[in-house]
Amino acid sequence: MGFTGDIPERQKLEGNPMEQVKLTRRSFVAGATAAGALAALSLTGCGGGSSEKKDDGSKSTSDSGKKGGTIVAACSYKNANYNPVGASSALMLPAIQHCLEGLYELNYFTGKTEAALAAGEPTKVSDTEYEVAIRQGAKYSDGSEVTADDVVAVVEANKANATYKDMLSFIDGATAKDASTVSFKLAYPCVDSDSLLKERLSLCRVFPASEITKDSMSTPPLGSGAWAFGDCNGEDGGELNFKPNDNYNGAKPANADAMQWLVRVDNTARVTALQEGTAVAGENIPFANSDQLVGAGVTVESVSSYGIGFLMFNCQKAPFNDKRVRQAFFYAIDYDKLISNQLGGNAETLTSYLPKDNPAYHEASTVYKYDPDKAKSLLKEAGQENLSFTLLVIDNWIKDLAAQIQQDLQAVGMTCTLDVQAAPYPALAPSKDGSELAYDVFLAPGDVSCFGTNADVHLSWFYGKNTDWCQGRSCWAKAGDGKCDEFNDYLEQARKATDEGARQQAYNKCFDIIAEEVPLYPLFHKKVITGYWADKIEGFQPSPTTGLYFQDAKLK
Repeated sequence: MGFTGDIPERQKLEGNPMEQVKLTRRSFVAGATAAGALAALSLTGCGGGSSEKKDDGSKSTSDSGKKGGTIVAACSYKNANYNPVGASSALMLPAIQHCLEGLYELNYFTGKTEAALAAGEPTKVSDTEYEVAIRQGAKYSDGSEVTADDVVAVVEANKANATYKDMLSFIDGATAKDASTVSFKLAYPCVDSDSLLKERLSLCRVFPASEITKDSMSTPPLGSGAWAFGDCNGEDGGELNFKPNDNYNGAKPANADAMQWLVRVDNTARVTALQEGTAVAGENIPFANSDQLVGAGVTVESVSSYGIGFLMFNCQKAPFNDKRVRQAFFYAIDYDKLISNQLGGNAETLTSYLPKDNPAYHEASTVYKYDPDKAKSLLKEAGQENLSFTLLVIDNWIKDLAAQIQQDLQAVGMTCTLDVQAAPYPALAPSKDGSELAYDVFLAPGDVSCFGTNADVHLSWFYGKNTDWCQGRSCWAKAGDGKCDEFNDYLEQARKATDEGARQQAYNKCFDIIAEEVPLYPLFHKKVITGYWADKIEGFQPSPTTGLYFQDAKLK
């Protein structure tokens, strides 16, 4: 299948009359001129350096620590678990990807899967067998060699991990053919098996087999990527530090002396760091602060993405085990008002789980539009005209939407209490004895496109019956109505399809089921707003997915 879907065009917020952020080009240029002094604060660096090709075709990075300066970024999420196995943190995923390589790398800007730790393309042995050679001379940051045994151990650990297991289920197993070659056995042939294999192997970031654990890691592991972890504190107010990996011999060496990510969950702290020049780039810029930053000389860009804000229900718990109750929530919300007032127009209403520009898009049989009368009717039909519940809200940008959502829900007769928490996910983990989780409804953001944009990745992530999401969190697999099993039967049909038509038909069934059942479902597709000092950094692009990426960036 590979990476499907076009990456939408980036939109600079500097005068596009169709852009929701109404900033004129004149205001952008004037702001940039007025704030020239600010731009100079702590962002100096001395440019370039070159790399030479070695005899084996790889690039030497002996000068990787001579590029100049420290790239400082302001990040909007926190996390203190550095385990790459099953990684899903919006902070740690991009951090790990700078320091640890997969055999292949998913390029979010081109939509292509590129060789990283792999020496080249997979070699096809049969319809279900492939071999991948490791890049010659690949070493971890401590100088030790990357081995096929490390790759095998990492792949098998991720296959056993509840977060990744459904996405990697088509890989039956991995074995070391020799010290530098890994053999992969697929569970079945499927459409574009080689492309799918590369994309999924990009999830498996390689580190020494001796460091693999199922537990959280309080310190980062070794990696073979362009950067190496330094001292790290992923809690709010902390920072992640990186240094060039002097042993890296791949195609994208580090282009600065150091890198520092400031963990600033608070919007004001993040905007201030960017405006004052403490950071050269910052993610998840609130719409309300865009004109402020543009006026200070910062380039602000809005990028269409697969990012969502979603509602998730405890489907094991009455009355949320009744789809009519869940559906009522989605008819009760005024999406146009929410997107306009709370997101400054930087989101798109949806007609299916995937956006329309995805090749697998199918308009769902159930499309939710603001219809409070329909919401009231469903609640009455379900005997829940006086429903009282607690809306659990994660403490990041999504909390700014909670008040309006609360008002919309109360307008149709629900009594909604907000509970904003910084780290609720441990309480949403699957219960060991199968007992009912305590929460009612959860409001949170998500973006699965960091793992790819093909339909299987997105559907497997939230709805795969063996994942933490369905066994815990939404508890859809425990709802008792068989719909999770029905969905996963169709998903398996799509995976095993040998032609595009049959696969799409199976996907369509999946989209229809989750739109009707809504155990977890998006409210919108959000645009990502990123700010950066264009006169101080080059080669940087605002990401169309979660996180900041500096693989090609360097200070001017």
